[in-house]
Amino acid sequence: MLRALVEHVRGAVELAEGDAAGALVSLRGALKTWQELGAPYETARTRVLVGRACRALGDDDTAALELEAAGDVFTRLGAAPDAAMVASLTRRGAPRDPHGLTERELEVLRLVAAGKSNRQIASTLVVSEHTVARHVQNILAKLRVSSRTAATSFAFEHRLL
Repeated sequence: MLRALVEHVRGAVELAEGDAAGALVSLRGALKTWQELGAPYETARTRVLVGRACRALGDDDTAALELEAAGDVFTRLGAAPDAAMVASLTRRGAPRDPHGLTERELEVLRLVAAGKSNRQIASTLVVSEHTVARHVQNILAKLRVSSRTAATSFAFEHRLL
């Protein structure tokens, strides 16, 4: 627990000093430890900082994923002030696509439709497989389909490719 606290604070300080890349290293360590300890509130607080660091580095898609995950936890825990803070951070990045997909989700959908695996997509986009899996989950939910094949069909039908 102490290691998670130290990494969280170190990441927050690095982020405040403008070192978003350094902050991510510390914050991801804290995030992993909080998750292992089963501490949802602390995990969500750390996700907010990870989201802010990713946004500072220009990775708006990962930032949105992290902030969304944090907001969901805050809402589930009844932490209304924290949930409101996350909502204020996410308002500026509203989806531009009429089907609710972000630019990155459209990019992932195109690669899914091309038959690429999560590993291949991660390699192409230079992100983790976990990030790709989360994008695919979000795509399926937003399009209200249950499979990659159905998402591909939807994309062709609605000219998203």
